[in-house]
Amino acid sequence: MLSVEHVTKQYGSFTALEDISLAFEAGVYGLLAPNGAGKTTLIKMLTTLLFPTKGKILWDGQDILTMDGDYRGLLGYLPQEFGYYKNYSPRQFLRYMAALQGVGRKTADNRIDELLELVSLSDVRDKKMKQFSGGMIQRVGIAQAMLNDPKLLILDEPTAGLDPKERVRFRNLIHNLSSDRIVILSTHIVSDIETIAGQIVMIRDHKLYCCDTSARICAVLHGKIFEIPEGSTIADSQLLLSERQSENGTMLRIAADVPSTGAVPVMPNLEDAFLYIYRDGQA
Repeated sequence: MLSVEHVTKQYGSFTALEDISLAFEAGVYGLLAPNGAGKTTLIKMLTTLLFPTKGKILWDGQDILTMDGDYRGLLGYLPQEFGYYKNYSPRQFLRYMAALQGVGRKTADNRIDELLELVSLSDVRDKKMKQFSGGMIQRVGIAQAMLNDPKLLILDEPTAGLDPKERVRFRNLIHNLSSDRIVILSTHIVSDIETIAGQIVMIRDHKLYCCDTSARICAVLHGKIFEIPEGSTIADSQLLLSERQSENGTMLRIAADVPSTGAVPVMPNLEDAFLYIYRDGQA
């Protein structure tokens, strides 16, 4: 189990994260917050790229800083932008990464074949990556993060820039990887985690806002989300969340304690909750 105990991170007088406490077990956790909220700071502390100003991060009760290489041996990490050699094939690149980790050639080759099959790149294993789409590159990134069969897999904004088809493929892959390991997926794209994350971690004002299921987070807005036709008056007490096209024209989605005349109640979703929680524009 991975435990974050009263962790604070400061840069001089600026507090990036304040008194964060979390516990992670096997499954997918979605770290959801706007840019600037502290997601990447938390990720970097979990990967030992940064150190807490206060508090501790523990793996099975041991401080990850004192575990040093033993902890990193349990960790797989895909940063927001990972470095790779465009003229390498996936197999060449993964062999290189395995060598850096001290994995023997025969062991590495067997593992690489398994991983390329897992991420559906077996048929292009020897093609140069400069020919790959963004989604294919991200799948190579997942494979390199999985080389050591990690118990903790951390993915920072892994679907940024991917087309819808690649994002669906990516979500399915993450779901398959999560049965026996902790997967922490950091993003600000709500749809990426709504269907696969068992727990949603939200940070607001640099503090932990919640760690709960999508259903429970959405339940807070039950009876408060409505749709009204475009052109309807929106009161100051009501919050415009989004709009969509329908057979009857544009519909506006609002959050309101008291609905407008003719407003149609709808079930809240995680995007509604996200927009409502961060409605003042603060991270």
